[in-house]
Amino acid sequence: MELNSVILTTGSSVGFFKLVNYGIGKLPIPETAQRNVWKWKNISTSFVHSLLTGVWSVLCFCIHPQMAEDLIETYSVFSHALVSVSIGYFIYDFFDMVINQKISHSWELLFHHVVVITCFGISVLTYRYVGFAVVALLVEINSIFLHMRQVLRMASLAKGTLYRVNSMINLGTYVVFRINTLAWMTRWLVLNRDLIPLVSYTVGSVGLAIMTAMNIVLFYRLMRSDFMKSSREKEVRKEKEKEM
Repeated sequence: MELNSVILTTGSSVGFFKLVNYGIGKLPIPETAQRNVWKWKNISTSFVHSLLTGVWSVLCFCIHPQMAEDLIETYSVFSHALVSVSIGYFIYDFFDMVINQKISHSWELLFHHVVVITCFGISVLTYRYVGFAVVALLVEINSIFLHMRQVLRMASLAKGTLYRVNSMINLGTYVVFRINTLAWMTRWLVLNRDLIPLVSYTVGSVGLAIMTAMNIVLFYRLMRSDFMKSSREKEVRKEKEKEM
């Protein structure tokens, strides 16, 4: 893909997710989510991005398996387009949060988006590390269930079976596609240090360190909210039953 194609693909992606967000706003919104319509639309749009790029990233390696053997130089137009589309989403989401939410409430995600846009931008502009970027997008497989969890909570469906099943899948995919993927990427970066220019290595190392720290914190919050809280509630109910 030439530079013009990269700009066109990324710009089209920004417009596409803007249209997705607009379309979601035209669909019925649960009464409990109407207290914060912007958040409902934002999370739903993020869900669409995760579903699209999560499946797309897997297809990249299925269609072009040679890329798994060389994450630096080998890539396909299909995989390069994926990274460009994802950049477009993160640019769209960045400005959506800046415009509609207080920066003090979203600075972590804004910082995350800047890091991702920078790393992915280097990849699509230099035509190197595209395979590495696609590996990073495998994280979006977990994000499908992570965003579904938020949607169910906003729709006041956090007590049902669907939520519990989603929580279990979310936890499993979090470990496999988020924690393990980040650990593998860090190991790969260290092992291939001599093949990577200092600037790219520094940006990648800092980016992975930030992502790892953020994901450890998020994992703890998920465990405390969906599993530790449930255990505490059961203990409280048992104590009440004993008293009766």
